[in-house]
Amino acid sequence: MNQRGGWLGVMLLVVLFGAGGRALWLWLDRPLERVSIGGDLEHVSADYLRSELTPLLRGHTWLSVDVAELREQALEVEWIAEARVSREWPNALTLELVEQVPVARWNDDYLLNPEGEPFATGPVSPPGDLPDLAGPRGSGAEVLAYHERLATRFAELGLELTQLRLEPRGAWRFQLDDGVWVMLGRSDREGRLARLTAAWRRQLEEQASHIRYIDLRYPNGVAVAWHGESDPLEQDGEEEG
Repeated sequence: MNQRGGWLGVMLLVVLFGAGGRALWLWLDRPLERVSIGGDLEHVSADYLRSELTPLLRGHTWLSVDVAELREQALEVEWIAEARVSREWPNALTLELVEQVPVARWNDDYLLNPEGEPFATGPVSPPGDLPDLAGPRGSGAEVLAYHERLATRFAELGLELTQLRLEPRGAWRFQLDDGVWVMLGRSDREGRLARLTAAWRRQLEEQASHIRYIDLRYPNGVAVAWHGESDPLEQDGEEEG
């Protein structure tokens, strides 16, 4: 009899604790009334982010929100590089967001962050002074790193590298000062760039406004195409096959 009474007491305590826990849960689990979005936002507005994130919270209450899952969903929103999600008593959520940093345009419709990872521009207008880069899928980091090297090199000549393209077969071409295009090709890039530097200092700088493009894909020298001419003027060499 005592044993039976002991079991009944234990079951009663379990029921009471269960009922109390459920009552506590229901008391704590309130409708969400406030979602705060913070962070150092330069390019995107809190209103844009709120419009993107609010649908993720529909149907959720304060305790039913899976903050880890919400963070992963927030990272899928364009322009969000990092996110931290936390609850605030009694009915609020706080999202601290880290914005993507655009350093270049990529393949017309995307931007690159400093790691060379592409992200879509969405409805946000990016800065207008970004270099224009392009390349095959997965080559963002390589193209960005080579752009930095070339940009430093041409800055010494007072030139700005405004576009850089990596073709699917591995050939490179770039544009200087929004004007002259340079066909660099695939092989012996350092040697070809050295020839370009020498030719630029010797003669081409003074004629830059008349140059349509410069072709470096020759074993010796360069070829120059002038505005108004259909064929380039070849200088000391033959084009690579």
